[in-house]
Amino acid sequence: MQLQQDQLQFCEAMEGGRSSRHSNCSSDRKRKLELKEVFGEDSEISKESPGMKKRRIPRFEELQEEPAPPSESSGLLTKLQIKQMMEATTRQIEEKKRQLSFVSAPPPQPKTPSLPPERPPTSNTIQSAQAATFMKDAIEKTRKAAELQARIQPQLASRPGLIGNANMVGPASLCAMGIVSPKVEPKDQRKPAPLILDEQGRTVDAAGREIELKPRMPTLKANIRAAKREQLKQQPKEKPPEDGESNTFFDPRVSIAPSQRRRRSFKFHDKGTFEKLAQRLRTKAQLEKLQAEISQAAQKTGIHTATKLELIAPKTEIKGEIPDIEWWDAYIIPKGFDPTGEAPKEEDYFGITNLVEHPTQLNPPVDSDSPVTLGVYLTKKEQKQLRRQTRRKAQKELQEKVRLGLLPPPEPKVSISSLMRVFGTEAVQDPTRVEAHVRAQMAKRQRTHEEANAARKLTAEQRKVKKMRKLQEDTSQGVHISVFRVRNLRHPAKRFKIEANAGQLYLSGVVVLHRDVNVVVVEGGPKAQKKFKHLMLHRIKWDEQTLNMKGDEEDESEEEAVRKPNNCTLVWEGTAKDRSFGEMKFKQCPTENMAREHFRKHGAEHYWDLALSESVLESTD
Repeated sequence: MQLQQDQLQFCEAMEGGRSSRHSNCSSDRKRKLELKEVFGEDSEISKESPGMKKRRIPRFEELQEEPAPPSESSGLLTKLQIKQMMEATTRQIEEKKRQLSFVSAPPPQPKTPSLPPERPPTSNTIQSAQAATFMKDAIEKTRKAAELQARIQPQLASRPGLIGNANMVGPASLCAMGIVSPKVEPKDQRKPAPLILDEQGRTVDAAGREIELKPRMPTLKANIRAAKREQLKQQPKEKPPEDGESNTFFDPRVSIAPSQRRRRSFKFHDKGTFEKLAQRLRTKAQLEKLQAEISQAAQKTGIHTATKLELIAPKTEIKGEIPDIEWWDAYIIPKGFDPTGEAPKEEDYFGITNLVEHPTQLNPPVDSDSPVTLGVYLTKKEQKQLRRQTRRKAQKELQEKVRLGLLPPPEPKVSISSLMRVFGTEAVQDPTRVEAHVRAQMAKRQRTHEEANAARKLTAEQRKVKKMRKLQEDTSQGVHISVFRVRNLRHPAKRFKIEANAGQLYLSGVVVLHRDVNVVVVEGGPKAQKKFKHLMLHRIKWDEQTLNMKGDEEDESEEEAVRKPNNCTLVWEGTAKDRSFGEMKFKQCPTENMAREHFRKHGAEHYWDLALSESVLESTD
């Protein structure tokens, strides 16, 4: 790097010497400028003329001379060329001294119209001491240029590749001055250095010293860029300059846009990035699905409406004193517990030993050990195909038995339409006998068919048992329960439909009659519940005009009936372990307390609370 800087400095100096052109000027001002260019700005002549405009000049000037013939061997300045350059510089200085023997002009005097302008007098000649100083400066500059060339010459000789760099800086000027030779180096110098190995197979140089060769390991550009990014991340971030912070008009929130747009590059994703994203999306979808199922279950069980009722109902303070010890702790600490005193000792506890008591594990009432298998349902086409295959198989077995002589051959199955085709000539000779034989055969087949049907036919008792077996479902593993709420249930036809269908479907339950809150509870199997649910919600037309019974204190006016249409709502459906009610019965309850008490006797008061809360919410809406 230092060698290249020296070359540039030397080339600038030589080009400055060639670019200067000297001409004889008639005016004093031009002569002073020439003196300033030759001897520099520090000379006394330049100080005497402060009004002159100063300009920057090269380090030293040099006479224009013909370039010396380049050396054939090395392309650098020889000692003879340097000597010629110094002699030419000396001659140029002597010529300048002769030209500068003039008189400095006096300050201008005002002109008079009567007298003609006078000729300016000649100035004093330059002193010999000043000329000697100028001569020494020029010789010193020439000596420095020679030293610079002598310092560059051995480095260029040892590294021939630097000549190309010199040509890049200034090939025209370097070739003209003889610094660089225009000839191309011989091929022998451009060959790589020979490989020298010692006895042990190590690489050595000409002096016998061991050389360590660093192998070049190629790599991908993507890996190089990734390593650079890691280095930039590890470097500490530079703090903003303090001048910007002290400036009152500096806003650190405003981002400074770069001067050039950033080049787009490839963005490589790490392995597993999109897998993690997909897993996160799947988990989020599963969570949303679970939340939707929980909300639906809450709506079905009435938790949502019960929460609203809790907000509407007034808050009641719990009356009673807080006990010093709870009842479940009173068995373990019979002497009591004083919270302000010391903790009870081990002797005060009762029933605590080093033995661990495990509760008895019971099987759940609904789950069963037997695996549940789904039935196979065939289409009409598949049923016909299976029936044909079964009959063909049975017919084939019968033919095999007849062929083996195990069974007599069956009589030909003849009808009136196939009579002539089967009997042929015999039917023509005695048609009456053949017809009577065919009709007797047809009657026999009909009788056999009817006898077989009669043998398979169930009796009246068997049909009743079969029907009961189909309707009565197994409720040992759990009972399905549905709770309905009807606003008006005074119509006798609707009461009869509820009671008759519950008896036919073998459902148990109760119907509690109260004003605007008529609760219907049914218990049974899932199939019967499905049919009864369809009856209550679809088959019965609840919004039809009801009959107003005379003498009934709860009769409503027609306007009130129109304002509150009759309807049926499914309050809750679920399962329980056992049945709570017996055969379907109707219970009239004029007050809410009576209705709740009736349900409490059967251990199902929550049915009434849920139905009443929904009725309250509906009335508020």
